[in-house]
Amino acid sequence: MIRFGPAGIPLSCKGRTLRDGIEDVHSLGLNAMEVQMVRVNVVDRFPDEEEVGLTPSEVLSDLIVEIERVKGKKEVRITDPNEKIREDDTLITLASGLVQNFQEVRELGEMGREMDVELSIHTPYYMDLVSNSELTERCIDNIRWAGVIADQMGAGMVVTHLGLYGDGERKKAKKAIVENVESVMEWWEANKLSPLVGLETSGRQEVFGSLDEILEICDNMKGTVPVINFAHVHAREAGGLREPQDFGTLLDRVKGYVDGHYYTHFSGVEHEAGNEKRITPIKKGDLRFEPLAEYLADENPDITVISSSPLLEHDAMYMKVIYERVLTKRVAKEARMKKNSKASDVAEDEEDLAEDLELDDIDKPPRIKERSKGDKASEPKKAAPKNSKKAAKKK
Repeated sequence: MIRFGPAGIPLSCKGRTLRDGIEDVHSLGLNAMEVQMVRVNVVDRFPDEEEVGLTPSEVLSDLIVEIERVKGKKEVRITDPNEKIREDDTLITLASGLVQNFQEVRELGEMGREMDVELSIHTPYYMDLVSNSELTERCIDNIRWAGVIADQMGAGMVVTHLGLYGDGERKKAKKAIVENVESVMEWWEANKLSPLVGLETSGRQEVFGSLDEILEICDNMKGTVPVINFAHVHAREAGGLREPQDFGTLLDRVKGYVDGHYYTHFSGVEHEAGNEKRITPIKKGDLRFEPLAEYLADENPDITVISSSPLLEHDAMYMKVIYERVLTKRVAKEARMKKNSKASDVAEDEEDLAEDLELDDIDKPPRIKERSKGDKASEPKKAAPKNSKKAAKKK
C-alpha cells in the first residue's frame, strides 16, 4: 500500500491537538501522519497523594514517562507505564500540549486505526549522540520516551536523527554514535517495545547519516531500519535523484532492511556542493516528485511517504494527486494497448481464415451445379431444325 501524509498536524487544521490533526488528515484524503515530538518541556515532581498506588498509565492529570526511584543507594529509572507509583518516587512528566496522558495516547492510536491513518513519531530534530554530554543524555531520553509513547499508541515507527560529527575525529564520533544507539536498543528490547527505530538519512556532510553509515548500523542492530529522506539523499549526492531508476536503485539498496515496508520523507530542497542549504516546497526545489511517482506506479511497493515540506499537507496532497495521475495514465495506456492487441489478434485471425479459404479453393476442383428435374430454366435450349419453314409448307 502507498500512503501519503504530513510531518505534523496539518497547517490548515483549526485545532492544534493530535486528535484534530488525525481527523483533518483523514478528511483531506491522506492516510499517514508523523507526530512531531518538539518543544517538549520536562517537569520533575513528587506524586500527589491520590496518585500513590496508581500507575502512570492510570494517571489522567499528566503524561508520566518515567519514574525515578531510589533502591538502596542506587537510583533507578523506570519507564514501564504499568509500574505502581510510590510515595517517595520522582515523576518525570512531559508537557507538550499534544496529549494529556497515556489514556489519550491510546485513544489516539485507536482513532488512527479506525480512520486508517498510519501514525509514527519523530524525535526532536536536533540530536547529539556524539558528545556524551548532558545534552546526549537528554537526546537518548527523548528517543526512549518517544518509544514508550509510540508503543502505547500502537505506532509502528520512531524516527530519529543521530547528530553532528563535531570537531573531533570522525572515527571517534562514529564510535560514540554506534555505542549510544546500541545502548538505546538494549533498553528497547529489555522493555519489550514494539515500534521500530528509524534512522533517518542526513542532508549535510558534517552530519552523521549517509546511507552507507545508516545501513552499517542497521546491519548490526536488531530493531533499527533506514528511513530514506529523499531530499537529504538528493542533496548529499549533488542532485542525484533525477529518473525513476534513480529512486528504484536507492530503494533497492534498503529493501533487505525494511521487511517489506519503506518509510520515507519527501520535500523540495536547495543544495550546493553536496550539502542541503534549506528544505523547500516541492515545486521550489530541483527534486521532482514525478519520477518517484512513475516508479511507484510501476512497482506498487508498500511505502509511506511523509511530506516534510514547509507546506506539509498541501505537498502531501500534491504528491498523492501526481501519483494518481501517473497511475491513471499508466492504466489507460495499458488498456489501450490491450485493446489494440486484441483488435490486432482478431484481424490476424480473420486474415488467416481468408488465406485458409483461398488455399481450399485452389486445392479443390471446381464444383458443377446439379440440375433438378423440374428446372426448365436451367435446361439448354434445343437448336431450331434447318429448313423448318419448308417442312411446315409440306404439311
